Order: sequence, then C-alpha cells, then structure tokens
Amino acid sequence: MDYLGNLISSIFSMVFIVFLIGTVGYFLGAISVKGISLGTAGVLVAALLYGILTSYVPSFTVGTKEIVLFDDSVKKTFNLVSSLGTAMFVTSVGFIAGPKFFRSFNRSTMSYVYMGLITIGIGSLITVLFVLIDHKLDASTATGLMTGALTSTPGLSAAKEVAGEGEDLVTAGYGIAYLFGVLGVVFFVQLMPRILKIDIAAERERFVAVNTIPAGTIKRSLAKVDPFGFLPFFLAVAFGCVIGAVKIPGINFSLGNSGGCLIAGLIVGHFGHVGKIDMRIEKATLNFFRELGLVLFLIGAGVPGGVNFISNIELKYFIYGALITLVPMIGSYFIGRYVFKLDIFNNLGSITGGMTSTPALGALITTAGTDEVAASYAATYPVALVFVVVAAKVIVLLL
Repeated sequence: MDYLGNLISSIFSMVFIVFLIGTVGYFLGAISVKGISLGTAGVLVAALLYGILTSYVPSFTVGTKEIVLFDDSVKKTFNLVSSLGTAMFVTSVGFIAGPKFFRSFNRSTMSYVYMGLITIGIGSLITVLFVLIDHKLDASTATGLMTGALTSTPGLSAAKEVAGEGEDLVTAGYGIAYLFGVLGVVFFVQLMPRILKIDIAAERERFVAVNTIPAGTIKRSLAKVDPFGFLPFFLAVAFGCVIGAVKIPGINFSLGNSGGCLIAGLIVGHFGHVGKIDMRIEKATLNFFRELGLVLFLIGAGVPGGVNFISNIELKYFIYGALITLVPMIGSYFIGRYVFKLDIFNNLGSITGGMTSTPALGALITTAGTDEVAASYAATYPVALVFVVVAAKVIVLLL
C-alpha cells in the first residue's frame, strides 16, 4: 500500500497536473456549438473545474501517504505558473505590435486611450452605484467584485493594500466575479461579430490591408545570437520586470510584470536591434510563446480562481459582478463604433485591452484570423491597467 501511495504521489506532481489540465482544456476548447467555442479558454474551464474539485477534496490519503492537491504551497506554485505565462503572453503581444505601434501612433490612436478610460470608468461607476443602492454591500467587497469582473490582478492588489481589515472581503469579491469576468469577455468577442452579422473574411481582408505598414529593413548587417530568438525575448522579459517594478510616487503604483513586459516588448519589437545584435523574432516563434504563455496563465490563475469561487460564491454578488463585466463592454462597443468610428476588430481589440483580458485577446485573434488586432489591445491595456488600480484604491478609501 505504501508503494501505491508513493506511486500516486509521484504521479500527482505539479508537472503532471499542469499538463493534464492543459490536455483536458484543449479538448473542451475544441467543442463548437453553432460556431462558438471556448478555444484556448477551455483551459481556463478545466483549471477552474480542478480548483472547484480541490476546494472539496484538498487532499486524500493512500495508505500512509497523503496526496495534497491544493494548499498554500501549491497555490504559490500556481501563482508562479500564472506569472510566467503572463510575462510570455504580453511580451509576445508587444513584439507583434511593436514594429507598427509607434509608427502609427497619432491623434486617431488616442481613441484607444479614451476607450481604456471609458471602459474602466463605466465599471467603476456601476460599482459605486451598487454600493449606494445595496446597503449590505461594503466597499471592500464591491471593489473586489470590480477587479474580478475586470480581471485585474493589479487592481486586486491595490485594493487589498488600502482595505485594512477588509482585505479578505476584497479577495472574496474578486473570486466571485473573476469566473464570469474571464468567460464573459471571451464569449463577447466571438458573439458580437455574429450578432452584427459581420462578414469576418471580408472584414479581415479590409482590416489587414488598412493596418499593414511596411516595417522597413535594417540596412546594416546584424548578428543573430540564436536561431530561435530566445535572447531578445528573454531580454525583453527581464527588461519588462525592471519597468514593472518602478513605482509612481504618490499613488504607490507600478505597472507590474504584465504591464512592464508589454511595454518592453513594444520597445524591443519597435527598434528590432540593440547595436549590432538582431532583436527580431520570427512570427512563428512569437505565436508559440503567445499561445504557451496564455495557457500557463489560464492554468495558474484558473485553479486558485476555482477554489475562491466555491468558497465565496453568493448569487447576488455574482450578478453584480456579471453586470460590471457586461455593461462596460456593451457601452464601450457603441461608443467605439459611433463616437470614435472604430472598425469591428479595432473596437473589440480595444475592449479586450480595456477589460485587461489576456484570454479574450487570444479568442479575438482566433475569431479575427489575424494578430493585427493586438495593436489596439496594446494601446488600450496600459491605460486601463493604471486607471483600474487608481479606481480600486479610490473606491475603497472614499466609500
């Protein structure tokens, strides 16, 4: 029996669990109902299901051997998996968008900045409204709901920082709203083109034609250190961690690794070289890093999310969180379409950035059939990231 316990303990390693969740997730993501599928977000569903399971059965015993499925130590490992995935994903997005991001940044691109402010602004106003009309809803829980609904981990951290004794309430609210916050945006970017009866193929052809900007060639000969582009990618991630660690005085805010790596990817991707060292990376390599990073992020964030969801779920608060997810997206879409005159792909790209939703960008890229949509995401994301952190702190402190 001890031999069986040791065998099962060895099998249930973190490596086994991560890859098993990924396997089940891709099977779920491949299921299509009337053309709508979870895609890579199926990995999130698998991770959430695993988290829900472990909330009921955190450990079990075989013989004298205890098999631990989830505890504080395991949670820290999943957090590391999530952080690595986030860094890989946003750095890839930065490299993809970088060659044209700064070249195309003009007055019209400011609409993406406004879209980020509008999306978070609507979400913040709805959160305040819920606190005012529901006297049983305290500001800490409401802010947790908002950061979960907008899938903003930096916002969660900022709210916990100033919540004092209400820190656990912030975490509870985040756990309740996070599930719909992720899946809601993933389905939104797939359903909107169908609801509006958009010809995706025709729109893609027009979109790519309009957004294709010749990157130019670097005339001088450059030295390529490795054939896969690992050096520039790793350098950008390290550079991004440095950028993300810089705190803005007064509000004690930093971009974190996610925002920092996105900025670093944009910068390195834009210049394409450091001295005589070639910093360009093949598109296929970037797509691989992007997809792998997304999967790791979904697994690392999904398992703790499933645990928190079950332990904190309350129907009324779940509905509040769902509305904080849906109303900003719908409102931003119509503002983007009729005020800023954005095409469908740039509109949805800016919404995924405004919602700070990593998996939704992956779903949009699949729906659109082009990663050119990453540019509008990259333009909107940093603004939304800063604003949601500020909004979270203000709501906790003032209400």
